[in-house]
Amino acid sequence: MTRYVSLNPATGQERARFPEATQAQIDETLVRSAASRTALLDMGVAGRAAALMRVAAMYRDRSQELGELIALEMGKPIGQAVWEAEHCADIYSYYASEGPSYIADEPMQRPYGGGSGVIRTEAIGPLLGIMPWNFPYYQVARFAGPNLLIGNPILLKHSLICGGSAAVMEEIFQAAGFPEFAYQNLYATHDQVGQMIHDERVRGISLTGSERAGARVAAQAGQALKKVVLELGGSDAFVVLEDADVTAAAAAAARGRFGNAGQSCTSSKRIIVVDEIYDAFVAALEGEIRELQVGDPLDPANGVGPLSSASARAEIAEQVSDARERGAHVRIGGEELPGGGFFYAPTLITDVPEDARIFREEVFGPVAVVYRAQSEADAIRRANDSDFGLGGSVFSTDAVRAHRVAEQLETGMVWINSEPASAIDGPFGGVKRSGTGRELGRFGLAEFSVKKLIRNLSDFSPA
Repeated sequence: MTRYVSLNPATGQERARFPEATQAQIDETLVRSAASRTALLDMGVAGRAAALMRVAAMYRDRSQELGELIALEMGKPIGQAVWEAEHCADIYSYYASEGPSYIADEPMQRPYGGGSGVIRTEAIGPLLGIMPWNFPYYQVARFAGPNLLIGNPILLKHSLICGGSAAVMEEIFQAAGFPEFAYQNLYATHDQVGQMIHDERVRGISLTGSERAGARVAAQAGQALKKVVLELGGSDAFVVLEDADVTAAAAAAARGRFGNAGQSCTSSKRIIVVDEIYDAFVAALEGEIRELQVGDPLDPANGVGPLSSASARAEIAEQVSDARERGAHVRIGGEELPGGGFFYAPTLITDVPEDARIFREEVFGPVAVVYRAQSEADAIRRANDSDFGLGGSVFSTDAVRAHRVAEQLETGMVWINSEPASAIDGPFGGVKRSGTGRELGRFGLAEFSVKKLIRNLSDFSPA
């Protein structure tokens, strides 16, 4: 039975099916990927950078088309979907223009013991990427762009619901002039993914997904002695101190929580507000939520679309129902919306008890949860009281104070006076159960590369 099925989440109607790969196709793909490494390296850094720049141009030229495709596949509102395509163009162009300097040979300064030395960045070989549905283009760009620049061929296994966008990305990379088979899309099964992880031709694995998937892939990669990067989601704290601009903070919280219908790993999932401004903030956030328009993601007027699937909506409904039964206050929303699609009303919840599921679990949908803190110290304690540690935000009009609080948050990323954003030139990744490793920036370029030392201990110094 075919599992790669595209449904329009705004209607629940099937759009397309994509046949799963056969074993012969998987075997052939592995052979071709390994063979493409030579051609990819023969392009040189300049050639690979030029191809990435052409990828960027195609994303910009086709941003409306690409946006409409994912709006229909996973329900992202069209304005946000077009932005995602354009943001990917920025990522590819950035690594085309700035990436070569990150991976250039690095001469050793005053090497210990004399002589000379250089540190060279080299590709490790074919990589397997296992990507999710919530940002179909962006997740791939973070992984594929930097690694193709280095010279690592890409094998890409996308989400079961993103068959169309997965295919068009392969088409773009090929049209941009990368060697044939340097980037290959695979409609692979879980068993085939396990096979590829253990295949000696695959040298590294990157997964963005659930904790369960991450644990399974990490175990397999460990058995195969392969490098693995994991981005496993989060429950980001959004800390609002008593000297914050309440209006600005509430607007940012609404953007950070309800963008992509709350289906973002770095979404502001735990909003922690100091007692002195708690009531004013909740009132302001409630006003922001009431202004949100929910509906057909292809209508530019709608800022919140459907959830990606019936199961995603059911999970949110169960979490909210559990919180309500345990005494939480559902101020707005808290219900599925009628119609054929997978819509859920934008929801605001306060007074959540510690035994409620949403107190500990990641909430992957349009549900804002606000917690009261007694002080700055209590806000930091609450922010760190989580199994996750991906990102976070701190709001204060005192920059020194905001930085001090940011330094104490147990996360991989923190934004000051802003909802979480995408820093294409900085490291993306978390701590604790949010995963291991980094993407983007010079740190991302280092994950799947060899830092080769070449030392000459004689008096001769090569030109």
